[in-house]
Amino acid sequence: MPACLLWCQLLFAQFRNAVQLTFEQQGHTLNSTQCFSANDSLVVFDTRNEDTKIASTNTIGILNIYTKEIKILYTIPNNTEYGPGVGAATFSPREDRVMFIQGILNADKSNPYSITRRTGVSIALKHPDNVRFMDARNIYAPYTPGALRGGTHAHSWNYDGKWISFTYNDAVMEKLGRDRRTVGVMFPKRVRVPKDSAGENNSGEMYSVVVAKVTTSPTPGSDEIDKAFDECWIGTDGYEKENGSRQKKAIAFQGNVLDSNGVTKTEVFVVDLPEKFDLKNNKTPLEGTSQSAPRAPANVTQRRITYTERGIEGPRHWLRSTPDGRLIAFLAKDSKGVINAFGVSPNGGNVSQLTFEPSDIQGGINFNPDGNYLVYFAQNTIRVTNIITGESYRIIGNLEPYGAVSWSHNGSMLVYNQYVTGTDGKKWLQIFSYKIK
Repeated sequence: MPACLLWCQLLFAQFRNAVQLTFEQQGHTLNSTQCFSANDSLVVFDTRNEDTKIASTNTIGILNIYTKEIKILYTIPNNTEYGPGVGAATFSPREDRVMFIQGILNADKSNPYSITRRTGVSIALKHPDNVRFMDARNIYAPYTPGALRGGTHAHSWNYDGKWISFTYNDAVMEKLGRDRRTVGVMFPKRVRVPKDSAGENNSGEMYSVVVAKVTTSPTPGSDEIDKAFDECWIGTDGYEKENGSRQKKAIAFQGNVLDSNGVTKTEVFVVDLPEKFDLKNNKTPLEGTSQSAPRAPANVTQRRITYTERGIEGPRHWLRSTPDGRLIAFLAKDSKGVINAFGVSPNGGNVSQLTFEPSDIQGGINFNPDGNYLVYFAQNTIRVTNIITGESYRIIGNLEPYGAVSWSHNGSMLVYNQYVTGTDGKKWLQIFSYKIK
């Protein structure tokens, strides 16, 4: 869509009203991205009313944004405050399939849901009774190639819906006091894991590998990191390298480095992924050992692409890429100390300021389908900025911001969460839509 046409539609949208889509006195939490079905008619949500309450949440629902009909896709029976729990649901961009976090099914008071005790499961809308474990899990030696030993979350499909990225925490390293959050990917290749009587392990539909390289003790002033997190796929078809070639699969993530004074700050990193991982020619087993964490394959390339003075700052958010892969967006403080959005090429280089809000951006950011506009919360309103011209426009105001605003695939609709006071006097997260054109 031409940039000027969408801008005119946004200006006209000021005369429209947001539409409340849910009303039940329960939570309706949208994920920060990929909440729309491939045909844009449905959104997926979990029934959390607070971000940190996955353990006590037992339901994934599907909402038709036109009829407001809700269908329950999945419910864990006998869920307790200790888990297993479900949450953070995303739609595949290519098929009617949903993926979400699920805690380990044996969760109880003595062994509750945690960052190392969760996995990714998926369900096709046509077959809601067929729950598939996506990442395999084996926490007992000998460990299984392609399986993990901990917990995955923040699952994100790549453009063709075949690969999935995630952040990961390792249960084996946690017991040694050496767990470091990292980033991995899974791709189609079934992994079988031995059954165990405790119910900790599971086989999976996908083969998982860690792709970010972290260390427990980064050297101050170096590009070494002790944590990798909040990633995104770069472009719908990767990005163009400086030599003109195309890197088909790549992920940008946030990594914690130590500056020359030993102070932690967060910068942007990129990992270039091969079409086929080298699963054999590595110094240590990719699945890890009893004394070492899982490792990235030897043919994965990691680069730091920002060298900012202060690093990434602001509310928790995931990095975002334009569909053509030319730009990666993140939040940081500008020269006035205000949290705004900035962008950098996957090849590195100069960082450019994308938004110029007078007060802090209050949550996650998302690009529209052509990559020329960012949507976000600021000043308790939903705002859209044309990143080419820097022009910003308020769409709707007087909100209590929560999470992020998401575009539909065709760019015609926004959905977001807002707290609404119910008849019981409590505030409940409800889903709203806003029509752009």
